[in-house]
Amino acid sequence: MTDSRRALGEAGEAAAVAYLESRGYRVLARNVRADRVEIDVVVERRGVIAFVEVKTRSGSRFGTAAEAVDARKRARLARGAAAWLRATRRHPRSVRFDVVTCEGAGERLRVTHWPGAFELGD
Repeated sequence: MTDSRRALGEAGEAAAVAYLESRGYRVLARNVRADRVEIDVVVERRGVIAFVEVKTRSGSRFGTAAEAVDARKRARLARGAAAWLRATRRHPRSVRFDVVTCEGAGERLRVTHWPGAFELGD
């Protein structure tokens, strides 16, 4: 991965976390690995734990950021979430899988949050 792509991804993740925190979510973990799966962000609000996949794109040359969360990625995230819950011994009221997309560049990132973007088996 090039330095510019890494920087864009880090900026997108920072923007996603700031967005979620501004809406009352508490960050439990960032960039954690569970069962060989990297989980971008784990947040909690009102007893619901959300596993968040953050996708950042500077343009639409390779499709939208949301399109990058395909069935394979969803299955991996679900596997990682189950492993993280076991490892941390958390028993939330509910679990959700969210996607946050950040599109654009620099300070002009457009953040979009899809709570409950997918469920197990999607």
